[in-house]
Amino acid sequence: MSMPNDRKMFKWLAILIVLPLVIAVFGGDRFRYPCQDPQNWEKDICKKPLCDVTRTCPEHVFKGQRDPRLGPPSDQLPQGAQQLTPAQGVNCGR
Repeated sequence: MSMPNDRKMFKWLAILIVLPLVIAVFGGDRFRYPCQDPQNWEKDICKKPLCDVTRTCPEHVFKGQRDPRLGPPSDQLPQGAQQLTPAQGVNCGR
């Protein structure tokens, strides 16, 4: 008697596993703003004054981050290396 319920549960489980995989594989790249897509950076929609009105220029979209159009910084540390900064503040120990 529990066999039909097991089959039904297995079908739902298969759908819940397969559906996200299908969406991930066939979904494609999506960008919230057209100027986030590097292929659009040279188009008129991503150049001022058009994009400045809607605040979707690359410098607006990537606000607070390094502009990706510039490429990696030249003073970038090797991967895994950490830059040490001296401790700041008042030395209270006498």
